[in-house]
Amino acid sequence: MPGIYLHIPFCKQACHYCNFHFSTSLKLKDRLLRGMLKELELRKDFFSDMPPDDNLRNKQPVADRAAIGSIYLGGGTPSLLAPAELDMLFKTIYRLFSVAPDAEVTLEANPDDLSDDYIAALRQTPVNRLSIGIQSFADGDLQWMNRAHHAGEAQRCIESALAAGFDNLTCDLIYGGPATTDAQWAANIQTLMDYGIPHLSCYCLTVEPKTALAHFVKTGKSPAVNDEQAARQFRYLMGVMENAGYEHYEISNFAKPGRYAVHNTSYWKGAPYLGIGPGAHSFLGTTRQWNLPNNALYVKHLEAAASWSALYGVVFETEHLSAKDRYNEYVMTGLRTMWGCRLEEMDRIGDGFGAYFAKAAEPFIAQGLLEESERVYALTKDGKFLGDFLSAELFYD
Repeated sequence: MPGIYLHIPFCKQACHYCNFHFSTSLKLKDRLLRGMLKELELRKDFFSDMPPDDNLRNKQPVADRAAIGSIYLGGGTPSLLAPAELDMLFKTIYRLFSVAPDAEVTLEANPDDLSDDYIAALRQTPVNRLSIGIQSFADGDLQWMNRAHHAGEAQRCIESALAAGFDNLTCDLIYGGPATTDAQWAANIQTLMDYGIPHLSCYCLTVEPKTALAHFVKTGKSPAVNDEQAARQFRYLMGVMENAGYEHYEISNFAKPGRYAVHNTSYWKGAPYLGIGPGAHSFLGTTRQWNLPNNALYVKHLEAAASWSALYGVVFETEHLSAKDRYNEYVMTGLRTMWGCRLEEMDRIGDGFGAYFAKAAEPFIAQGLLEESERVYALTKDGKFLGDFLSAELFYD
C-alpha cells in the first residue's frame, strides 16, 4: 500500500551528529503547518498517477493500490507539535485520502516531550506507533551527542507509553561513538529487551559533513569514529538480537517476527509514497520528487500557490528514473533487507539486468559476503559490514 510521510523540520536543539533538515527556531511553525495542509490539498490526486503494476516493485491487489497503508511523521522532532496541531494534519489526510482501517500511523518523538499528559492526548489521535529517539541510556553518551533528554527521561517515557497502551513501540540507539563503551552498548540493548520493545533501530555513528561533530573531529575536539569499535558493537548487536528471537530484517533494523515497520518497509520494497513538507521526498515507481529543504522558501511560495505544478523548480524538483536508475535503487535497497534481491525482479526492470547482477556477484559469493538461494541474493553476516560498498560494486554503470 502507498504511504504518506510528513516532515516536521523543527528541533529544540541540534544533535552534534545530525545532518537532517531542521531548524531550532519555531517562528515559522504556524505558517509552515498551514503550508503543509495546503500542500496536502494541492497533492490530493498524487496517487492517481501511479504507474501500472509492471512499473512497481511490490505488487498490490487492485483494491489496495490507492489505500494509504501508513502515515509517518518524521523530522526534525514531530513531538514538538501540540495534539491539536497533529489533529489538523490527520483530519486533512483522512478527508483527502482513502486510509486503510489498519494503517500504521507513526510519530517520531523525543523522550523529553513524552509527558504523561502528552502520551494520553496522543491516544486520542490516529497515532498507533511511537518511534522514540532514545539513542542511549547513559547520560555521558547523551551529553556528548547534545541530546535534549537525560537517561531517566528515556526510561520514564517508555514506561509511560507502555502503561498508556502504546505497545507498538520502536526505539533508536546509536553505537560506535567514543563515549559508548562495549559494556554500555550491551546495557542499552538489554534495557530495551527488558521492556519488551518489539522493534529496534540501531545506527552506527557517522561523521556527516557540515555537522558539529565533523567540526569537532576536524579540530581535534572529538576523536574520529573507531571503525574496529563500531564493527565489534555491530557484531555483538547482531548476535544478541538473534539469540533473543529478533529478525535482522534490514541493516539497521531488528524486529520480533511480524513486527516490521510497515512504513519503512514500503520504502525498501519500492512502494509509492507521498512526502509533505520542506525536504520531504515522494516516489511513484518511475519518478521521484523532492521538496527543497528551505522553510522560509516553502512557506512563502505555498501561501501564494494556486497549483502544485506551478511550484516546480521553486519548491520541488522531479527526476524521471531510467531502467538503470531503477535497477540501481533496487540493488541498493534490496540488499539492505533480509529479503534480498531477486533476479526475476531485475529482469522485469530491464532485460539483461539479472544476468549482469549474477555475474558481478560471483566474486562476493566466493568471499562469503553474499549468498544465493533460488535466484535470490542476500548479504551474509560478514557482508552486512560492507553493505554500501557491495551495493556500489553491483550497480550497473
